[in-house]
Amino acid sequence: MEPVRLSVLDRSRTREGHTHPEALRDTVRLAGELERLGYHRVWVSEHHGVPGVAGSAPTVLAAAVAAATRTIRVGTGGVMLPNHRPLVVAEQFGVLESLFPGRIDMGLGRSVGFTDGVRRALGRDKGDAEDFEAQLRELLGWFRGTSPTGVRARPAEGLSVPPFVLAMGEGAGIAARAGLPMVIGDLRNREKMRRGIDHYREHFRPSEWAPEPYVVISGTIAVASTPEGARRLLVPEAWAMAYSRTHGTFPPLAPAEHVEALTMTGKERGFHESGLTGHIAGTEEQVADELETVLKETGAQEVLVTTSTYDREALLDSYRRLAAITSG
Repeated sequence: MEPVRLSVLDRSRTREGHTHPEALRDTVRLAGELERLGYHRVWVSEHHGVPGVAGSAPTVLAAAVAAATRTIRVGTGGVMLPNHRPLVVAEQFGVLESLFPGRIDMGLGRSVGFTDGVRRALGRDKGDAEDFEAQLRELLGWFRGTSPTGVRARPAEGLSVPPFVLAMGEGAGIAARAGLPMVIGDLRNREKMRRGIDHYREHFRPSEWAPEPYVVISGTIAVASTPEGARRLLVPEAWAMAYSRTHGTFPPLAPAEHVEALTMTGKERGFHESGLTGHIAGTEEQVADELETVLKETGAQEVLVTTSTYDREALLDSYRRLAAITSG
């Protein structure tokens, strides 16, 4: 297939029998491997109060990742802007860009917590997401030095940190109006993804941040020597999603063999099987064919891979295989 810009979002998923600190160190180690494999960027995520995710402070983790690498771009996928004051976010990214100039990305989302309890702990509610567009304008204003408060964001003002909008729901329209690059998923709903991309391109307004539309498609991609091996990479996350849908909490990842030995209820089995479908998974030839089709359909300039699994060695092998088939 034609070469394509390839990046990774690692959510620092916790694993059964392993600690939260291990999950964070796994992310930092993976970033070094991805750099050696030629990946364009590595991003980290923001989740609060989720048992299965260690990544709760993305700008802090991004600093650790950037310090452990030399050339790969590092960023967030994303900082959930409604959870924070825009000034503080600008200051954090200003510090990152000052320490690691020319390598930092500012991926921004509009979610406000996984549960009502988390939202209360953050002092937020669902309605705060509706202010995302205004918060985004304020944040970008701190870099331009246009705040009407008379306050200056140090060291952010005057720096250029590329912003990206995570386009869930209304995000495509917001990204288009702001003239920002857009990250859109997931690969499991191709028609919805294409509609979002079409809307974004149709309404895009050029800006100082992006003179033309820039589309990053995101989702799970698993590559192995056999289709069965690739499918097993999907099993731990599919079960975690099924468990969260039926028990109300998102658990650490279990080994694939443990999941396969479970006696599931009918409802659990249905959610689990659904979680295994719609992703791009298979051998190098199968993945190359399907990925090329998606790229032709969407015209995307970049792919952000979001795969999580229990077996970190198998995950790294998948990333090796993917890099080989997308490097031309």
